[in-house]
Amino acid sequence: MASILLLLGFMIATLNISGAQSIGVCYGRNGNNLPSEAQVVELYKNKGIGRMRIYEPNQPTLQALKGSNIELMVTILKPELQSLTDAAAATEWVQKNIRDYPDIKFRYIAVGNELHPADAETKYLLPALQNIQTAISAANLQDQIKVSTAIDTTLLENTYPPSNGAFSGPASEFMKPIVSFLAQNGSPLLANIYTYFSYVDNPQDISLPYALFTSPGVVTTDPNNNLEYQNLFDALLDSLYAALEKAGAPNLQVVISESGWPSAGGNGATVENAGTYYKNLIDHVKNGTPKKKGAIEAYLFAMFDENTKDGDEVEKHFGLFSADGQPKYQVSFN
Repeated sequence: MASILLLLGFMIATLNISGAQSIGVCYGRNGNNLPSEAQVVELYKNKGIGRMRIYEPNQPTLQALKGSNIELMVTILKPELQSLTDAAAATEWVQKNIRDYPDIKFRYIAVGNELHPADAETKYLLPALQNIQTAISAANLQDQIKVSTAIDTTLLENTYPPSNGAFSGPASEFMKPIVSFLAQNGSPLLANIYTYFSYVDNPQDISLPYALFTSPGVVTTDPNNNLEYQNLFDALLDSLYAALEKAGAPNLQVVISESGWPSAGGNGATVENAGTYYKNLIDHVKNGTPKKKGAIEAYLFAMFDENTKDGDEVEKHFGLFSADGQPKYQVSFN
């Protein structure tokens, strides 16, 4: 009976994502009170969420996704990168986690998530990317599945004005070859962009409306190109585009692999602010940025609050749904 009630709660949830094909939702599993994988997939299907990001090739999740028509981004986390510098291991990974599931619509493989210059695993990133790409190409899946990596905006320096955006010196050393690899293979760069953390780290210079897409007018104009910015999301993304230009890849696409706002646990972390952010982000990505027009593919972070997640308390409160399946926000695309 409890499972039936939970499923009914899913079905009447007010977060309506039907019709927004550029929007996905990240499914993190760092919680001891979350619904089963099968129930989660039903929630995605019932709400019309057509894309999912997961953070490891969890076999019960993959089993539940079979035949679902949900497009999937699967992540390979830092501890696995060293092993994938061996080509045979990469081939085995692709066989076990991709080829054994022909009825799942894999879209991206994110090799590494938010690696930084000081991480020991950074030196394994490019070889792992190359070996996974080789294995995907050997399976003749290179047109269906794009191999990339997910970065965060701490790799950037000089982000104001956006046209000054560049990778920091240490980040540039490992990112330039990766950017070339992505361009050669027609893959986008995946980027986790959080205006929330920029706001809480620098509230003197960044206003809450600028971070929440609610500024009534232009907040800043880039003096180098006269582009006008009304929200921080656009400024951060265009800073990344400027950095990619300087790295020799002016035409590289960026997919937003995470973006969200917490509902509790920190400064500015309220249900009202989070609901405002998600609604406005969904509306905003239809149009692109001042520098790059056109719809942006984006993945909201995240499906659920995760009560066992490491880090500050705020990290546990990014869910669009609470653990019992109830929607936290009334966000609609209609």
